[in-house]
Amino acid sequence: MRSFPASFLPSALATLSGMVAFKDVLAQAKAEIVEIDGATAGERVGSGAILLDVREPDETSAGVVSASVQIPRGMLELQIENAIPDRSQDIVVMCAGGTRSALAAKTLQDMGYVHVASLTGGFTAWKDAGNGWGEDAGLTIEQRARYGRHLNLPEVGEQGQLRLLDAKVLLLGAGGLGSPAALYLAAAGVGTLGIVDMDTVDASNLQRQVIHSLERVGDKKVDSAAQTIAGINPDVVVNKHPVRLDASNVVDLISGYDVIIDGADNFASRYVLNDASVKLGIPIVHGSIFRFEGQVTVFDPKIGPTYRDMLPVPPAPEDAPNCATAGVLGVLPGIIGSIQAVEAIKVILGLGRGLVGRLLVFDALDMEFSEYGLERNETNPVTFDRRDEIEIADLDELCSPAIRTPETS
Repeated sequence: MRSFPASFLPSALATLSGMVAFKDVLAQAKAEIVEIDGATAGERVGSGAILLDVREPDETSAGVVSASVQIPRGMLELQIENAIPDRSQDIVVMCAGGTRSALAAKTLQDMGYVHVASLTGGFTAWKDAGNGWGEDAGLTIEQRARYGRHLNLPEVGEQGQLRLLDAKVLLLGAGGLGSPAALYLAAAGVGTLGIVDMDTVDASNLQRQVIHSLERVGDKKVDSAAQTIAGINPDVVVNKHPVRLDASNVVDLISGYDVIIDGADNFASRYVLNDASVKLGIPIVHGSIFRFEGQVTVFDPKIGPTYRDMLPVPPAPEDAPNCATAGVLGVLPGIIGSIQAVEAIKVILGLGRGLVGRLLVFDALDMEFSEYGLERNETNPVTFDRRDEIEIADLDELCSPAIRTPETS
């Protein structure tokens, strides 16, 4: 007869004791919850109940229910209140076989959810009852590893990451502001990045435009940026637009994008971009830098002020020196561009309190942030409500707002 090490018996007894304890916990949970079969679960979900899938991500390869809320059992307490805030909501909990769903249902009851049932038999019982399901269209194993820190955030999770992967962000400029914004948006998994920039990489850019490198001096900035992004995240598609944005092409360039990152270095582009974004209803995350100061805000024409509300007409050229002549601290655009990336992600996911109607100003010398309120200018005729009347024109033609009136149409 085979002999076992002396240490085997205590560890085996401990394991057996743990199994007995778990069975007691499970039995107690099942005694306090409602359990239903697959057919009943289908009826309840069809009548408005939420199907809560508490399986682990690697288990969903067996199939998923498209309308379900997916929260792994280990993350339930952290994420459920954001996913299902209404504690009176009817909830059917499903796992692979019915054990974890029972424990999860008991946890939900303890948290104050009053209409909870566990699906006996789990996903197999759901399918066997003839309820609808499909192949897993969620994240791949590689994506789960890449975006794991996002998945652990209850405010993002898998559904939020899928929204990021489906999102399209246009960056006006691959320079000081566009560089950090593009790097972080790509790393975050924003699925499509458009880049508008007609310039080539110059050695003087490298002090602040961190998406480029010395060996790419002379290359088109859109090509250099796309090469860096490809090395960061192969999930990201880059649309390259090596053109100068103007009134003739702005609508075609920005159409189809969810958010625009404004990293322009001239007023002509900003006014043209503003009017096109108002016409199409696309939010702009605006940023600008000068010497040791930078500013960020969000112009969402549907709900808040726009660039024309903040600056109705452009300043005289002598009052607006650019960074080429006035200089800029190299790290400053990294700070402002990163904040722009944060705001773009918040817009995509609908998270937090954004910068709509708020101008955030950063002073690097005093290491101080200040905030100023922005309001809609009642005299501004370029508004989303009048979008069909907007005529987009280049700066020379729009010292007065570009909009049709009975006298000019």
